Amino acid sequence: MSRRVVRQSKFRHVFGQAAKADQAYEDIRVSKVTWDSSFCAVNPKFLAIIVEAGGGGAFIVLPLAKTGRVDKNHPLVTGHTAPVLDIDWCPHNDNVIASASDDTTIMVWQIPDYTPMRNITEPIITLEGHSKRVGILCWHPTARNVLLSAGSDNVIIIWNVGTGEVLLSLDDMHPDIIHSVCWNSNGSLLATTCKDKTLRIIDPRKGQVVAERARPHEGARPLRAVFTADGKLLSTGFSRMSERQLALWDPERFAAHEGMRPMRAIFTRQGHIFTTGFTRMSQRELGLWDPNNFEEPVALQEMDTSNGVLLPFYDPDSSIIYLCGKGDSSIRYFEITDEPPFVHYLNTFSSKEPQRGMGFMPKRGLDVSKCEIARFYKLHERKCEPIVMTVPRKSDLFQDDLYPDTPGPEPALEADEWLSGQDAEPVLISLRDGYVPPKHRELRVTKPNILDVRPPSGPRRSQSAQDSPLSQQHTLERLLEEIKALREQVQAQDQRITALENMLCELVDGTD
Repeated sequence: MSRRVVRQSKFRHVFGQAAKADQAYEDIRVSKVTWDSSFCAVNPKFLAIIVEAGGGGAFIVLPLAKTGRVDKNHPLVTGHTAPVLDIDWCPHNDNVIASASDDTTIMVWQIPDYTPMRNITEPIITLEGHSKRVGILCWHPTARNVLLSAGSDNVIIIWNVGTGEVLLSLDDMHPDIIHSVCWNSNGSLLATTCKDKTLRIIDPRKGQVVAERARPHEGARPLRAVFTADGKLLSTGFSRMSERQLALWDPERFAAHEGMRPMRAIFTRQGHIFTTGFTRMSQRELGLWDPNNFEEPVALQEMDTSNGVLLPFYDPDSSIIYLCGKGDSSIRYFEITDEPPFVHYLNTFSSKEPQRGMGFMPKRGLDVSKCEIARFYKLHERKCEPIVMTVPRKSDLFQDDLYPDTPGPEPALEADEWLSGQDAEPVLISLRDGYVPPKHRELRVTKPNILDVRPPSGPRRSQSAQDSPLSQQHTLERLLEEIKALREQVQAQDQRITALENMLCELVDGTD
């Protein structure tokens, strides 16, 4: 009699559990915008949710401990003139969050540790460079103040938030709307998916597509992709029969030739692709390819038939991928290993109500004393519900095998170092003694000063070569407006100082 061999894994019994009612966040008007983003972002300090707002776009920020019913007058973060489409917390400063909007702008906000009395309306900086709505934001995993944005103008822009300058603009990589963008672990490469049904790996600093796979999923609905810890790619999409799929890809198999030198390709009469290129050892080689079967995925998992786009959340510490479908009432999770069949189904967490969006807590925000390996924040129509993923253990001691050192809040590089070509892995921290978020750290923005731009020395230019009088007048008017605003601000502060001094005098006189 044969006995079934059970695969050994410490994550085989991971189970999910919804938080109790008093630990949820009630009375939140979650945004109804039809955009395939998570609508929620969370870090060890705050929970941010995109909400309905009249006259523009807004999101609400709540301290994690402020559970229960949310006051209807709780301050919002407002400033966009159209709906907010995506939000993302800075991985290196828990008080800084970026928002992207239908109004084509990105705004970066400083959130105080205390609850403000009024709406937060003044961003630290507004980034303008897209010509259409901006629906994707993603901070660099290791470089300070580097933020990526992608818009419906098919352009990816990488910003230095510390100066407000554009570091890189990738405007000729995608012929259609970009559906998802993801950095790899050290921020040297990007994985993107597009409406043209192509999965691309891009080196942003070289401005090159280093590998691509056309139609990784045959269906018409949008697909998503994320990097794994070892550099492979996980993609979610749909089959021709509208079955939702999870696929694992090895990017090295995308490349027709492994060498760094240029390659060439032409079609044959039979429709095959004939290529010339170089091996890794710089040997010249020829290739003949069938475009209908270019490469197969390392592994493919087919699930159910549904219209909901699968949002993938990958945990590199445990190598578990969680799939949350918009409009679903479940979270499926799989373990990724180096042994066939590579993608192993673990379990499904199910609840009664469908999810409008989902937030994913960074590893440093979890409760290690309860063997918590993941925490989600599920958006309902009027509330947000935490869902905890736990590995059952009898011991109360710290579980080293569940919690390897994980990325902390310190950046490994500065923006200019990354731009110059340097790469560095995330700075890791231990969770043995738990993680205590650092106190409020202010993000300082240093914009280039227009007054520091001096005219070039040498002979006087002719009138045709000079800036137009209209441009000079526009610059002068803008400077005068700034001077006027600063003067009004100084006068207001003078009046406040005078009032405070009078109050102080009255107090001193009263004590005498």
